[in-house]
Amino acid sequence: MKYQGFGTESDFEPCSNQEVLKNKLGITTQLEINQAENTLLLRLYESVFEPSFTLTRLKTQTLCDWHRIWLSPLYEWAGHWRTVNMSKDGFLFAAAHLLPQLLLDFEQKYLCVFSDLHNYTEDELISFLAQSHVELILIHPFREGNGRLSRLLLDVMSTRAGFTPLDYSTWSNDKSTYIKAIHQGMTLDYSLMEQLVRQAIESQLTTDF
Repeated sequence: MKYQGFGTESDFEPCSNQEVLKNKLGITTQLEINQAENTLLLRLYESVFEPSFTLTRLKTQTLCDWHRIWLSPLYEWAGHWRTVNMSKDGFLFAAAHLLPQLLLDFEQKYLCVFSDLHNYTEDELISFLAQSHVELILIHPFREGNGRLSRLLLDVMSTRAGFTPLDYSTWSNDKSTYIKAIHQGMTLDYSLMEQLVRQAIESQLTTDF
């Protein structure tokens, strides 16, 4: 089990060894649930980016809609903000009762400027993406899928700014540095995350070229 939670959303699927959350398909292994989530995530990406990218504005409701489209075939609570407190490896995410105000602040600071991102310089965009990613991860609004949905948001923002979706291979291959960047963001130090975002953008540009 990747995260520790407390409450009804934390119920496990019977016979899953407390490793798989209760789901509509009765999946009991981590491998199978990961495969199902990733297959559905690909479909979500296709719905957002194909046949053409048309998003011109974002709201927190957009995040809920994405989450529902993605995970509703698996989980009853898909598309809803979590109502349980969560932690990972001893690190506590934002308390559930604080989510409404935190998400309102996130929308006003980051989502409401979505339509203007095409006017940002590359350095401005990198700083913006780094900050928004750290803040959304710290909020951790959903019971499951926060990291992947946060990356989708980065890809959408990057595309709006005239770039392509990012290459996250470095993040996946060096998770300790990524986690360190998130933790540094708690003190408003986004410099390491900015480095990671820059790498992800430049790596994708090199690959496309």
